[in-house]
Amino acid sequence: MAETGTKSTDREPILQVRNLVKHFPLTQGVLFKKQVGAVKAVDGVSFDLYRGETLGIVGESGCGKSTVAKLLMNLERATAGEVFYKGEDITKLTGRALKAVRRNIQMVFQDPYTSLNPRMTVGDIIGEPFDIHPEVAPKGDRRRKVQELLDVVGLNPEYVNRYPHQFSGGQRQRIGIARGLALNPEIIICDEPVSALDVSVQAQVVNLMERLQDQYDLSYLFIAHDLSIVRHISDRVGVMYLGQMAEIGTDEQIYEHPTHPYTQALLSAVPVPDPDAREGRERIILTGDVPSPANPPSGCRFRTRCWKAQDKCAEEAPLLAVPERFTATDSPASHPSACHFAEEKDVVGAA
Repeated sequence: MAETGTKSTDREPILQVRNLVKHFPLTQGVLFKKQVGAVKAVDGVSFDLYRGETLGIVGESGCGKSTVAKLLMNLERATAGEVFYKGEDITKLTGRALKAVRRNIQMVFQDPYTSLNPRMTVGDIIGEPFDIHPEVAPKGDRRRKVQELLDVVGLNPEYVNRYPHQFSGGQRQRIGIARGLALNPEIIICDEPVSALDVSVQAQVVNLMERLQDQYDLSYLFIAHDLSIVRHISDRVGVMYLGQMAEIGTDEQIYEHPTHPYTQALLSAVPVPDPDAREGRERIILTGDVPSPANPPSGCRFRTRCWKAQDKCAEEAPLLAVPERFTATDSPASHPSACHFAEEKDVVGAA
């Protein structure tokens, strides 16, 4: 495994995100709307996704994870920033050029109960991408292709004429995964794909996704709020807070040697079943509420809840970079962290 925790030996990223920004305008007035502010949902996010790897994105609800997913799919237009797919900035694409890129970047949505059209059969749902990209499967071959996809995700190929309400939540998510695989994409963006499912079903879906990744050499951007699931499936993990990336590294670096106070607080809240490990663990209780993205704090956005905050934190926004004290070492703490006072902290029982 390479130094950044990717599965592939190919060091060229398949997807590069640079300073991605999405601000939603706040308006006032009825007839003559005037912009009076903006919700800074995503505010300068950068990361790379490598071929064949899974990059997990975690953070509290409202931190901008799902907005990042929509920006990568161009379901929302970025306010600023760039998203390079194989060197081409897809944020500038429209029409046929965007359609061609979307064939290679697909998405699995969070809620399998609302992401499938209840008026369409399973065969029509999975086969719909072929209507948009007819070159992938000729009309006479589509039923066979749909049945193959059902078989790949562990469903009976004879279910093509059934409707979504005839399936359980886990089965519906498998249908959503089959739809995502239909066009043979290189990247699948998974927006909390198991959060609406029971725990036992979550494990089945995650195991299925891992098998499909090996089978089709897929790259995943896996968004979730369940830290244990993210560690199970991810090669690298990015932690988001209030529209920005707080820390990013391999699963071992983030879960066993976090350097950002927010990451340390998140991991300290993970339930630990082992009583012995639980006794030797420091629980970090954050004070205050998450600030509004319409009026984020100056400098470091986490400073209003951070026990390490000093005057510098309010005056200067920290960069997402390897802390200077770790740059020349082989320490697991030598990974990017957006904190002026980052320090290594072993989290007992975080695994």
